[in-house]
Amino acid sequence: MANFSATFLGTGTSQGVPVICCECEVCASKNIKDKRLRTSFMFSDGDKNVVIDTGPDFRQQMLSNNVKMVDAILYTHEHKDHVAGMDDIRAFNFKADKDMEIYATESVQEALKREFYYVFSGFKYPGIPKVNLNDISDDHIKIGSMDIIPIDVLHYKLPVKAFRVGGLTYITDANYISESEKEKIKGSDVIVINALRRTDHISHFNLDQALAFIKEMNPKKAYLTHISHLMGKHNEVSKELPANVEIAYDGLKIDF
Repeated sequence: MANFSATFLGTGTSQGVPVICCECEVCASKNIKDKRLRTSFMFSDGDKNVVIDTGPDFRQQMLSNNVKMVDAILYTHEHKDHVAGMDDIRAFNFKADKDMEIYATESVQEALKREFYYVFSGFKYPGIPKVNLNDISDDHIKIGSMDIIPIDVLHYKLPVKAFRVGGLTYITDANYISESEKEKIKGSDVIVINALRRTDHISHFNLDQALAFIKEMNPKKAYLTHISHLMGKHNEVSKELPANVEIAYDGLKIDF
């Protein structure tokens, strides 16, 4: 099996942590692991870098992690905290002198065309991002040496794509996964899954639900992401978790 690496570019919910105007103990924490940009993830085979979602903090994430090249973007869904930073891919257009390969469902492509109408208009203003839109099929996506398997999950009633590459499955913004889609996840060595907070939420797994799913899938390692300030402090919550589960934090790098 090929060796891949990954970076948690952001691990926060749609408002990020700290939340504007909030004075709770999490938002006031001095621990860097309690500072969370909007959720995004990058994985690599050593030759190609693939980013999942370009949220509002995309520019900052690229600079903070010293990312010099991105070869493709995968989009999970069309919510603003997952697509808002697409304009900043143009830096990679300039460096590589080629269009950015974007993989998205039809609904996400429609949202991108609305939000970034100038990218897709007939008049190509100088310096705008250049993209090549690719449909996400139900089979797999091939990028470099990576075979990426799309997985269908639900964010309340909104279809969202999770992705599996090699032994890692990445799931964000979900609170329901069908039995048939779970079959695509089974056998993963590493699972990354959203766990918004301790209490129930209409469209996200809470902590107990995420832990139950991890126990069912039984990976060697699991990471929690898309964390809100309502979860609690990183170090305190970490003490409560099973031995094979960690709360991810911004900048965390893993091999799989």
